[in-house]
Amino acid sequence: MSPTTRPETRRGLTRILPAALALFLAAPAVATLAALAAQEPPDAPPPEWGPVSINMEDVPYPHPVSLIGFSLYGEDVRMAFMDVSPAGGGNGQTVVLLHGGNYWAASWEGVIDGLVDAGFRVVAMDQIGYGRSSKPIIPYSVDMHAGNIARVLDHLGIEQAAVVGHSFGGMKASRFALLYPERASHVALVNAIGLADNRAGRGWRPAEPAEGRSYQAARNTIRGHVAEWDDRYMEYVRIHYGWGLSGEWPRLAMVRALNSEQMGYATVVHDWPQIQAPALVIGGELDGPNFPDLARNAADAFPNGHLVLFPGVGHNPHWEAPERLTRELVDFLGR
Repeated sequence: MSPTTRPETRRGLTRILPAALALFLAAPAVATLAALAAQEPPDAPPPEWGPVSINMEDVPYPHPVSLIGFSLYGEDVRMAFMDVSPAGGGNGQTVVLLHGGNYWAASWEGVIDGLVDAGFRVVAMDQIGYGRSSKPIIPYSVDMHAGNIARVLDHLGIEQAAVVGHSFGGMKASRFALLYPERASHVALVNAIGLADNRAGRGWRPAEPAEGRSYQAARNTIRGHVAEWDDRYMEYVRIHYGWGLSGEWPRLAMVRALNSEQMGYATVVHDWPQIQAPALVIGGELDGPNFPDLARNAADAFPNGHLVLFPGVGHNPHWEAPERLTRELVDFLGR
């Protein structure tokens, strides 16, 4: 019997060939899993990450930042904003951009540039308690934030503007359009929260400043706001995580908690039928299973409401699809 036909050799091949075939077939799956893992934020922060000031002096903004000073509840505060001139001669229209509850004015960078190129003057505000604005320990409300928008417009001599709000900023845009109807030419809600009156059964929980300090909290917050991960979003994870490493964290945590607490009792759904300005409800379809239906209902509630939904996009279309969002805003603002 030749060596190639010995029974023990055949038995060895019988054992080896299926294993080799399994490894061969598994290789694409392993590669796919590795690729998917690479598309997610890391499980631990890079070792070089350190504290980030809660006043954001060490975080770059895409345009010069100005400050306006005033008093709230007897406390002197400063509100930061970027006032960006339009390209060319401009079209005479101003757009106010309001960030969401986890962000700041610079998060609008891609949309700012697109609107400016389309001829709009853009005022992107850091609302009180966020970004480079003051962080007072005071009662917060959507009415207060709406009043602060009016303060900045007064300071800049702007009589009327289109107001665009993302997430929590959408609630503030709605309230501004209700309280200052002659000053809101248009209102746009970008993946706004508060699209239903959910106060019943919500209960109440006190502000808890210890929450949100870990890397995992920062990672999960940012990851949950986009349909697909991109490494450029890591800068936002770094900033959120860095706040928790700062000695100023207890103040910021309390301010964030106080701002979030108002969501437990604030509602803007009853504002919409009274807002006569053209209104756009727009956003990524993948912002939770109920968002498309809530957005349709919200658009129907405005007397002059319009709806645009982006397939394959999550909570932050100004990151995930800034060109598409800008095109839709420009089209809407031309009505």
